[in-house]
Amino acid sequence: MASESPVRHRQSPRRRSPSRRDESSRSPSPRTKRLRRAQGERSREREDSRGRERERRREGDKERTRRDVADVEVGDKRRRGGAGREETEERKRAGADDERQTRGRRERSASPLDRSSRKSRRSPERAPASRHDEGSNARGSGEEPNDEDDSIAKMKAAEEALAAKKKEEPSFELSGKLAEETNRYRGIAILFNEPPEARKPNKRWRLYVFKDSEPLDEPLQLHRQSCYLFGRERRIADIPTDHPSCSKQHAVIQYREVTVEKPDGMVEKQVKPYLMDLGSTNKTYINKDPIEPQRYYELREKDTIKFGNSSREYVLLHEGSAE
Repeated sequence: MASESPVRHRQSPRRRSPSRRDESSRSPSPRTKRLRRAQGERSREREDSRGRERERRREGDKERTRRDVADVEVGDKRRRGGAGREETEERKRAGADDERQTRGRRERSASPLDRSSRKSRRSPERAPASRHDEGSNARGSGEEPNDEDDSIAKMKAAEEALAAKKKEEPSFELSGKLAEETNRYRGIAILFNEPPEARKPNKRWRLYVFKDSEPLDEPLQLHRQSCYLFGRERRIADIPTDHPSCSKQHAVIQYREVTVEKPDGMVEKQVKPYLMDLGSTNKTYINKDPIEPQRYYELREKDTIKFGNSSREYVLLHEGSAE
């Protein structure tokens, strides 16, 4: 039998599976890149949030430790203060006990004569205290107190009341609208109130009236009262001024007591005349100079006064003036 040649079958080529190297060499797709980027951002956010949380915890722990330390310090201070007070009280007690013991020893060692002499010496000093104790006991028990103590207390109370009155003396003078309403004469409200220093003059002052440099009538006497009112309102004016330019209550001459220093340095009180304009429409003049309203201006001998646009001039003189 002829030998049969072996039949060789043709093997089909195997497909090679893609290796890992091939897979790694391939570039990721855009989607994969986006996913990876999102995952990286999320992980970073998580790390950041964890880091912030760790910082908060650390700060809270530090704050708690600070509070605990402060509480401990406060407690220590209080304990020290209490201990210090207890120590001082104990020292005081110990000192009092030592003093009592020393007194007892001295009394025991002293002779009866010395004790009697000491008692006699101490008795006057203890008398006021015993009186005070008796008075306090009497007050506490409802009995009548000592008359001497009551009189001393009343005297002290009266002195204190007088001192308080001197410090704050009430002022019963009227002011403002009430003064305006009460300061009336013949139904007319007076625009002027006399000051506390108002006085009658010591000298016999006079007003000489001139018109166009010629004297008119007799001089006006200005020494009988402490003030003189000038104006057109004849019902209240002491010296009427009938010129139309004068106000109803134009001005006033007021005598005031003032303190004056002499050339030798001595001080004395004198009564001097002063002129005040009461807010007139056409002003008041001293020696041809207008004066401000509601202000005192001192008048001197031979001063010339004019009211409004009147041509009359009033010259101030007194009985001792040289003519």
